[in-house]
Amino acid sequence: MSETQTKPQPAPASGRGGQLVREIMSGNAMISVLAVIVALIIGGILIAVTDPRVAAASGYFFADPGATLSAVWASVSDAYGALWRGATYDPSARTWQGQLGIFETLTFATPLILSGLAVTIAFRAGLFNIGAQGQIIIGATFAGVVGFQMQLPPVIHLLAVILAGAVGGAVWGGIAGFLKARTGAHEVIVTIMLNYIAVSLVLYLLKNQLKAPGSTNPISSPMHETAVLPLLLGPNFRVHAGLIVAVLAVIGVAWLLNRSTLGFEYRAIGANPKAARTAGMLVSRGYITVMLISGALAGLAGVAQIAGTEKSLDSEIAGSIGFDAITVALLGRSTPWGTFFAALLFGAFKAGGTSMAVNADVSIDIVAVVQSLIVLFIAAPPLIRSIFRIKAVRREGASA
Repeated sequence: MSETQTKPQPAPASGRGGQLVREIMSGNAMISVLAVIVALIIGGILIAVTDPRVAAASGYFFADPGATLSAVWASVSDAYGALWRGATYDPSARTWQGQLGIFETLTFATPLILSGLAVTIAFRAGLFNIGAQGQIIIGATFAGVVGFQMQLPPVIHLLAVILAGAVGGAVWGGIAGFLKARTGAHEVIVTIMLNYIAVSLVLYLLKNQLKAPGSTNPISSPMHETAVLPLLLGPNFRVHAGLIVAVLAVIGVAWLLNRSTLGFEYRAIGANPKAARTAGMLVSRGYITVMLISGALAGLAGVAQIAGTEKSLDSEIAGSIGFDAITVALLGRSTPWGTFFAALLFGAFKAGGTSMAVNADVSIDIVAVVQSLIVLFIAAPPLIRSIFRIKAVRREGASA
């Protein structure tokens, strides 16, 4: 056999370029972007269908179709324009504080980053942490008890609040990890039940031991000034130092998952627990430690709420953050930086949704519909590939 027959020939430059384009288009990041685009398109259709101007113009569609199309365009562009301005920069706002909506986006995104990381790190170990909601509540409760019932020096007080919130979330997440490791109890069921327990427990405490003196509502006393996260841009904006904690958490989780031995074990356990056990890894320990870390991150999200935004504890301290975190982690493809940018997107939806409702007279529920559609399409990549006629690229040497 001659040398020319055995030596592999390099692929043509055009072929390599086409392969690169196909890999980019079929990659997870592009699928996520396309899922958001499709969700926005369907959301735009819903906005147009529910707009009275479009309904009025469609009554004489065949006589003047241009009027209907113009009404549709005006409806959708006004709504999404208001959403964009409310989430980034609105030059038409009366005050310069109102013009800079980007800082409201960052405020909303802060707890979403932390709770999204909590779900992400559990995903990578093969666990589905539905309990971020309860872990946020318990973390906020621990942080609140330290923040409004204890008197400590300024810096030490804030550090104690942050540590207490992380410990509270870790304890609540660790329960699910321990039960998974020792009894095989499914983490989805356990964490869902722990969510209900957390809500009821905190509501009981707010009606009794933690209730603010003289208050008729189930709410705690406000946090002491020494226990509050400092505002980054002064009193005119709500963005606080919790954003710095969130960014540091992203960097830390990225290092943990991609650079550390523990992160390698988590990824191995998530890929194949039996193979990881055969390789000598302690799978049970991995389940416990990953849920401790996951709960601690969610507890930090509770700290961001009570020490950064709300300043006092109530039964609605977590809002829908714990459930939005699942969406954020899915959209971020269970990667730390993907989760970070997905949280910014959802923070923009929250900040811009109010602007869209007020300035474009569009129901804020449309934003929730768009978020739900994003989840739908993220959970079904074949559907997105089918819509855009994208073929999944098989890499050389990849198994079936």
